[in-house]
Amino acid sequence: MTAIYKRELKTFFTTVTGWLFIAAHICLAGLYFFAINLLSGYSNVGQSFSSILFLLLLSTPILSMRMLAEERKQKTDQLILTSPVSIGGIVAGKYLAMATVFTIPVAVMALFPLILSRYGTVPMGESYTALLAYYLFGLTCLAIGLFISSITESQIIAAVLSFALLFVGYMMSSITGLISQTGNLLTKILNAYNFTDRLDAMVEGTLNLKSVLYFVTLIIVFLFLTVQSIQKRRYQ
Repeated sequence: MTAIYKRELKTFFTTVTGWLFIAAHICLAGLYFFAINLLSGYSNVGQSFSSILFLLLLSTPILSMRMLAEERKQKTDQLILTSPVSIGGIVAGKYLAMATVFTIPVAVMALFPLILSRYGTVPMGESYTALLAYYLFGLTCLAIGLFISSITESQIIAAVLSFALLFVGYMMSSITGLISQTGNLLTKILNAYNFTDRLDAMVEGTLNLKSVLYFVTLIIVFLFLTVQSIQKRRYQ
């Protein structure tokens, strides 16, 4: 797993993908931080984090699209599958490499409340709870993107399908609202894949352990599905 992790992490920083991902997040987060918090004087940094959640829908599919799709297209996946590393180790190594790249801009964003505190009182708990929601949502998006990358050999298809799946989860509240205003069995089933209802309370500063558990569970489920997808191809 360590070898896979190091190789993937090195690839991110020897190509423009990793650098562009980090730069896009830091620049956009910094822009909203300047406009909402520094310029307008709003003390809760969570509003800035909430405003850039849409960026994850666009950027994480680009980061994850090549992880397994490219291996499959170049036929190098056969070398990995016959290596002594377990399938779970391969998936974990690739996922942790993406998570490391994502953690870098999040670590920079963690400085925003500290910077703002020099100019007044900042609700630290609410601000860092919102950042936790952003981080968990991003890690979930990466897990979903990795799974989609495992079922196709086209990077473009992987990126498009990942974006579509993430967008559906992000808009599920609106979709279920169109189906039924009062709720029914179908909307209850669909709401199992509803991101916004779990994000709203946390980005507003309320730590919800059920929401944390929800995103952690989604990450585990999609990583498990990725392992099964690779395992199925290995035996075929």
